[in-house]
Amino acid sequence: MVARSDPVPQHLPGTTDPDGIPLLGVVRSASGRRWLARGIDERVALAIAQRLEVPEVVGRILAGRGVDLGEAEAFLNPTLRQALPDPSRLVDMDKGAERLARAIVGDEPVTVFADYDVDGATSAALVIRFFRALGREIGLYVPDRIGEGYGPSAAAMAQLRRDGAAVVVTVDCGISAHEALAEAAALGLDVVVLDHHTVEPPLPEAVAVINPRRPDDRSGQGHLAAVGVTFLMVVAINRTLRAQGYYARRSEPDLRQWLDLVALGTLCDLVPLVGLNRALVVQGLKVMRRWSNRGLRALADVAGLNEVPGPYHAGFLFGPRINAAGRVGEAGLGARLLASDDGEQVVEMARRLEQANRARRDIEGAVLSQALVNVAAEADGPDGASVLMAAGEDWHPGVVGIVASRLVERFRIPACVVAIKDGIGTGSGRSVPGCDLGAAIIAARRQGLLLRGGGHAMAVGFSVAVEGLDTLRRFLEAYLAASVQATRSRPSLLLDGALALGGASASLADLVAGAGPFGIGNPEPRFAVTGARVLHAALVRGGHVRCVLGDQAGMRRPAIAFRSADGPVGNALLRHDGAPLHVAGRLRNDARRATPQVQIHIDDVAPLTAG
Repeated sequence: MVARSDPVPQHLPGTTDPDGIPLLGVVRSASGRRWLARGIDERVALAIAQRLEVPEVVGRILAGRGVDLGEAEAFLNPTLRQALPDPSRLVDMDKGAERLARAIVGDEPVTVFADYDVDGATSAALVIRFFRALGREIGLYVPDRIGEGYGPSAAAMAQLRRDGAAVVVTVDCGISAHEALAEAAALGLDVVVLDHHTVEPPLPEAVAVINPRRPDDRSGQGHLAAVGVTFLMVVAINRTLRAQGYYARRSEPDLRQWLDLVALGTLCDLVPLVGLNRALVVQGLKVMRRWSNRGLRALADVAGLNEVPGPYHAGFLFGPRINAAGRVGEAGLGARLLASDDGEQVVEMARRLEQANRARRDIEGAVLSQALVNVAAEADGPDGASVLMAAGEDWHPGVVGIVASRLVERFRIPACVVAIKDGIGTGSGRSVPGCDLGAAIIAARRQGLLLRGGGHAMAVGFSVAVEGLDTLRRFLEAYLAASVQATRSRPSLLLDGALALGGASASLADLVAGAGPFGIGNPEPRFAVTGARVLHAALVRGGHVRCVLGDQAGMRRPAIAFRSADGPVGNALLRHDGAPLHVAGRLRNDARRATPQVQIHIDDVAPLTAG
């Protein structure tokens, strides 16, 4: 149980009902949200704590996320032995595994065709490393974002065939590449598709189309990232080779050595951290901490990481740098870094990725500033937009997705950002939970409003003729109006309890971390720190606001509000007048210190009279 010196957060009677009793009386915070205590079943929370012999706060966190007593142990200690399904449950998996096993045995030329994001890069590196472990070097093709766009094209398939490829494996793409894969089939090029994006009938022409989101797939693995699907394919190929006696005269690779790649891709693709995903991430982080991947080690070095890597570092340190290659640099650089064992080569590639990431930040900042001006009237209008649409001539298409994410963070509604050049808009969109932007974009494409488009509920990509932008915006507005209205009618922030500033301790942060890793499907616990005063606040690089909180007992805690400088939370902190306020946020320990020091990551603030 929690020691007396570290008070358990006060878990007030909770509710997820937006019309319920607000926590601490906060009806409208600085960000305009109503604070609600996350509802839990106290009996389940206590039973979990007692059976698993964990602190009560951990039991409450799990109960608040819908974990029941029978699931709790597997949730806290997920293993692949328990979570890994039979890969054959995925439709076409056996077909794909048999074709790729035949390519390995027959030493046929194989190329992996990957998307340019982290999910694609990790998937590609996993396939390359598996083949290499069997003594087979394969090719890599990552399309240029600007010159070629997303996914396989007929021209790319023809080029791969001319280069001698017999088999192509598409990872994190391919499910909507009907024309390209028809061309591949006509050329005699066998294609195995590994994807996880929204599926529309008919399926593309291929030897195998493995996507757990296929309508006829009953595997129950639709939450997987592409790298998770790819790992199941590697398991299936390995099993096929074993059954054929391939390992009678050679050692069988330990597939667990590449789980760091699976964890990285899963975390960065923001898929739900439940079921198999949770096991892959938990076990993959253990592998990552051994630094067996030289590319990741080199990337950590150039980024100045000097602590044990975790989900935060995957999502906010490794991910942006690997993504930067596809956004403003060499599209395949991230995949090559993760697949390489050449010490000198990975150091050079890591440096180039760091340079690309710095360039990406500068470009992103410039486009974001223009986009904010672009959408100001819509976002602040009296009627409230259902979707934000920002478009600009010669904006870099490599940063439109990140800028869309920034708009969503700020305004909490779906946003699309479009880079226009030569009369064509290349767009990317991000959404909020409960608003299926992917379905909206697919519907727009079926209506003939787009040149191309696809994605999933939370993220999309599309291209559109510039003269059709206004029509597209009106269509998306109408399509998303009801779901956006439902999310904004009573905007709320769910909190896991309330505590005094002194209760926000390093030991409590460690206890909370025991319920991680956190993400979609397992939101990181947030607490309301009551009656704190801002003793000091300053704007730091990146638009963050760093501050020191204090209370009447003389307790002090460092805190930071990320990317808040131009928003209401940042303004409230920077313009503090010494009056006490409530602070909502997450507890994180600074692992770089010999003695752990807790830091509060601020999500929201409210005056004591916020009712």
